[in-house]
Amino acid sequence: MLPGLSRRVLSRVLAAAAALLPVLVAATPATAGPAGATGPVLACPTAGFVSQPFHAGHNGVDIANDVGTPIHAVADGEVTISGYTGDYGQWIRVRHPDGRTSEYGHMSRRDVSVGDRVTAGQQIALMGAEGNSDGSHLHLRIWGDLSYSYGIDPEVYLAEGGVILPCVPGSGPRPAPLVYPAESGRVVSARSADGRLEVFSAGADGVHHAWQREANRDWSEWEALGGPGDAQLAIAPNADGRLELFAIDGSTFRHRYQLSPSGGWSGWEDFGGGGHDIAAGVNADGRIEVFASGPAGVFHRYQLAPNGGWSVWEATGGGPAAGRIEMEKSPDGRLEVFALNGSSFQHLYQTAPNGGWSAWDDFGGGGHDLTVDHNADGRIEVFASGPIGVFHKYQTGPTSWSGWEGTGGPADAQLSSERTADGRVEVFAMNGRTAVHTWQTGVNAPYGAWEPFGGGGTEVTATSNADGRIEVFGTNPTGTYHIWQTGFAAWSPWGWVNGTAGPGLD
Repeated sequence: MLPGLSRRVLSRVLAAAAALLPVLVAATPATAGPAGATGPVLACPTAGFVSQPFHAGHNGVDIANDVGTPIHAVADGEVTISGYTGDYGQWIRVRHPDGRTSEYGHMSRRDVSVGDRVTAGQQIALMGAEGNSDGSHLHLRIWGDLSYSYGIDPEVYLAEGGVILPCVPGSGPRPAPLVYPAESGRVVSARSADGRLEVFSAGADGVHHAWQREANRDWSEWEALGGPGDAQLAIAPNADGRLELFAIDGSTFRHRYQLSPSGGWSGWEDFGGGGHDIAAGVNADGRIEVFASGPAGVFHRYQLAPNGGWSVWEATGGGPAAGRIEMEKSPDGRLEVFALNGSSFQHLYQTAPNGGWSAWDDFGGGGHDLTVDHNADGRIEVFASGPIGVFHKYQTGPTSWSGWEGTGGPADAQLSSERTADGRVEVFAMNGRTAVHTWQTGVNAPYGAWEPFGGGGTEVTATSNADGRIEVFGTNPTGTYHIWQTGFAAWSPWGWVNGTAGPGLD
């Protein structure tokens, strides 16, 4: 510290100096901050005193307090890492819409998972002393570019948003993070409340199930569950964290659900008549909503209360007959539905969070399959395959869309997508001859060329482990297999789940 300057004064001096050094601390403005600031709205990360500031030998700032002191997100964003590492113990990364990343280390407990949307001031963890630590504290880092060896001084960053350390965290309820829909298809995967992945694959003899024994670790053997054969599947979490699985074939629609968060499952229960495809998403208030396509268009059914009973089936006023369906969530929490068949692509969206639905609108020509995801800044991106390859279309604003753009890729491919740990969308395409993938070259950026990812197959789905590593499941007539990131840029070889083939899908 400079002689004669308090930390509060020094922070203000550093903030003023940062304004003279835009190359070192530049950021894209987001929403208006306190007192007319042009940067993002920021929040106090935790209560405590600065025990070690940012300097050449310390990439971050340490804020010390008792074990169990709440830790809060410094800005709105999406959790890209929530896991454990030797130096940090338990740690979290949050990617923010302005392109910056905040990083939190040495916690005694984590309250968020990869993919969660958090708001400025939301509690995300409790302080601890895990990893390489000589006492209970929060180690806070702010990254402008994760490829650099050093980040930004957190005290400067916070001062830009009017937060001067030490600070007092805000109190009172915070908006719940957005829950994004999982990919639907004949193989689906989602994380239980304790972070373990569960996967379901629908063979001719019914649905089969496998699960991680521990978060980010090895897998159980496959368990046969019965249920509809060769079914289309969808999965979504209840408001209390219990996963619920939906399965449909041409004559039957059934569902089953966890009896407690991360616990055992109910038996199959009837959910309606048969159909062609399904998708499930979670409303802003936690109620699950399910859409199903059939020969007369698309219908939906929704929980009347979080964790509660269900409405009757209701028509949506159209939609592609016998269409493929996927769902996504707008940045403001509204669900959106995308459906295509061989001749038509249509789109339906909530007019307000938890509210009613628009009429179907034309979204493009027909195709074979689709996948929908969201950029780090929340904008939705849609990919569709057809006889000449894969195309995509993306939001340019809250209600406006780009035109369709070609990406190359395999013809008539099954598609899936997931976000990398730093917030970039990665897309996987598989047909009977090949499997390839492409990914954004930067956050909210264009895509690179397609690259080989394996041999051909019949279905593909991508999901994320609790620590942010992507895991991909593929199927062929001999079984269900997977491949996973061994780091954040390297992949395992393809292999059977737990060394056993599991169900084959034609």
